[in-house]
Amino acid sequence: MDTIRIHHTFLPHTDPEESLAFYRDVLGFEVRQDVGGGAMRWITVAPPGSDTSVVLTPPAADPGITEDERRTIAEMMAKGTYATLVLATPDIDRTFDRIQAAGAEVVQEPVDQPYGVRDCAFRDPAGNHIRFNQTG
Repeated sequence: MDTIRIHHTFLPHTDPEESLAFYRDVLGFEVRQDVGGGAMRWITVAPPGSDTSVVLTPPAADPGITEDERRTIAEMMAKGTYATLVLATPDIDRTFDRIQAAGAEVVQEPVDQPYGVRDCAFRDPAGNHIRFNQTG
């Protein structure tokens, strides 16, 4: 059987500079690509050493999307219900403290879930739900 792996995933951004500051400066991701300009800017970021990347894209950049659909996407992003990224860390409390100290919007403080995971959650500058699971 062929080996299949995740190469890229996409998250929308509403302000490329704010998103870049969050993913690069707060989370410590490295910038792999930064193309386009203004509102039409695509930024590829990844944890150092990872072969899986996150592409931060303009929301609803697809020309086939209607204005009503664009409004719906914007409303969902504002509520934090449009996109989610789940990341892993060996020390959830230290990661939480560092990200909270950087000013990120807290959605959930670290907690032991009844299904066996210790996790916490934030929102990125575009409203995307960023959840951290503790590993190990």
